[in-house]
Amino acid sequence: MEIYKINSLVELFFEKYKQKIATNDSPFLKWLKAGKQDFLKWGQVELNIRILSEYLRRNISSGDRCVLLSENRPEWLIADISIMNAGGVTVPLFTTYSEKDYEYIFNDCQPKICIVSNNFQLKKIEKFVSNNTKILSIENFNKEIESIEKILEDYFKKESKLFPVPLEYNTKIKRKDVACIIYTSGTTGNPKGVMLSHGGILSNCEGAQEILNSLFKKVEPVFLTWLPLSHSYEHTVQYVQISLGAKVFYAESLEKLLPNMALAKPTIMTAVPRFYQNLYSKISLNFSKQKGLKKKLIENTILLGTKILKKERLNFREKIINLFCEKLVRRKIKKQFGGKLKAFVSGGGALDQKIGEFLNSIGLPTLQGYGLTEASPVVSCNIPGNIEIETVGPPFKTNSVKIGDDGEILVKGENVMLGYWNMKKETNEIIKDGWLHTGDIGEITKGGNLKITDRKKEIIVNLGGDNISPSKIENLLCLSEKIKQSFVYGDKKNYLVALIVSESEENENEIEFYLENLNKSLSLVEKVKKFKLIKEEFTIENGMLTPTLKLKRKKILEKYKHDLEKLY
Repeated sequence: MEIYKINSLVELFFEKYKQKIATNDSPFLKWLKAGKQDFLKWGQVELNIRILSEYLRRNISSGDRCVLLSENRPEWLIADISIMNAGGVTVPLFTTYSEKDYEYIFNDCQPKICIVSNNFQLKKIEKFVSNNTKILSIENFNKEIESIEKILEDYFKKESKLFPVPLEYNTKIKRKDVACIIYTSGTTGNPKGVMLSHGGILSNCEGAQEILNSLFKKVEPVFLTWLPLSHSYEHTVQYVQISLGAKVFYAESLEKLLPNMALAKPTIMTAVPRFYQNLYSKISLNFSKQKGLKKKLIENTILLGTKILKKERLNFREKIINLFCEKLVRRKIKKQFGGKLKAFVSGGGALDQKIGEFLNSIGLPTLQGYGLTEASPVVSCNIPGNIEIETVGPPFKTNSVKIGDDGEILVKGENVMLGYWNMKKETNEIIKDGWLHTGDIGEITKGGNLKITDRKKEIIVNLGGDNISPSKIENLLCLSEKIKQSFVYGDKKNYLVALIVSESEENENEIEFYLENLNKSLSLVEKVKKFKLIKEEFTIENGMLTPTLKLKRKKILEKYKHDLEKLY
């Protein structure tokens, strides 16, 4: 499929559907949650989209925002495409947002429709839904609320008012039109609505083809999805899945991911660094328990696998040993992950080089990419068979990357966002002359790969790939009269910790009580789990504050990083 000729994400789905139905109506989507139905086939998904599209078309106008709040499941993709096909703009919401975030987003985007999966999700947002917003549920749990379940049921029983549903999809949508608004954390404290175009996400799908074509020459593309579809990374991945005509499994939960992998037997899986760190920890712990010949074999597997990764030549003896490593270690590890895995793809944050080398060496090919929500979101990714583990691979051919005079990574292309919703000033600050200023510092290697060396912007990216504004949380902490100053830390970590400047250690219990209450109002990723009290203030004189009284984060880290790391 020539993606550059496709006009919209809606067209991408319907054109791929025509290809699939012409050969064989194959399985497409399956939720692994216990008791759920078998695979939805392409034909079923297409018909469900047309039915739901017609319902939505009668309730929204072109450009209307439609909130989507649901766990990962087949109906997520069906609702997303239906919204766009009806002329609307999808606004995906995380199920883990705080009340304040939900309230802000509803006030900011003024949705015409709000699609929730069930009563549990509805309770999170119902107090923020205005009289101008229609609630539509996926599951049929409330007679007063229309449900997708009932709409489809009535249609097939011929009791619906939607006869006949249109045979053609919406051909009026253009690549430059807004497909979705994905909210991401900003330094101002409130989330920013990133407007991504149909063409932006399509260009990401096209850029990914170079990587994926080499993986799926002889095997069927099978995905296991677990990262929230509200995340810009996984949101785009679902359209990559469509472009490939892939079979897609939706995982039950993170806790059941490994048994889900054994069942789904994925050929590719996308995840954030936190998943790979957990994987590394589990496998390393298992390895450490081995003794004698097994231990020696594992050591050689890692050593020789790393040499191969770095394109170092093996001598004859090493080649023989590596054959045993492949048969007795790597093959067994692959079997635990379904046995068909061709690649893990890591995105949404920086993957530790040590972890990347380890996973590749033991037979779990792991490709690291780089991007940000404002770039739809992928900018670059390593290519199978040509991995430079210390880099994030070559830039996609569908976008241009250059390094600014101050070392900042700049991106230009169709994948660059249309702007922030209702934030013209902030948009103009980040996009200048068509170039997106990423806030990351980097360099281009001799091999043409992008290497991230530092972060310019004051945003924490945790191991889950979530963007967190430290200044927002620091400001809230300092609302306590017992806290003079604070510094929040947690880049590439599982949770946040803080340095808290207080006059006396006797305040510790009161600060702990304040923090417990504050955490209740924060989203899951914003909660501060631990803190350390310090007496020395951050001042201009000691080099910890700028003349405009902003925290000098590097200086503070130079002095306190050891203390902060002790909190993990």
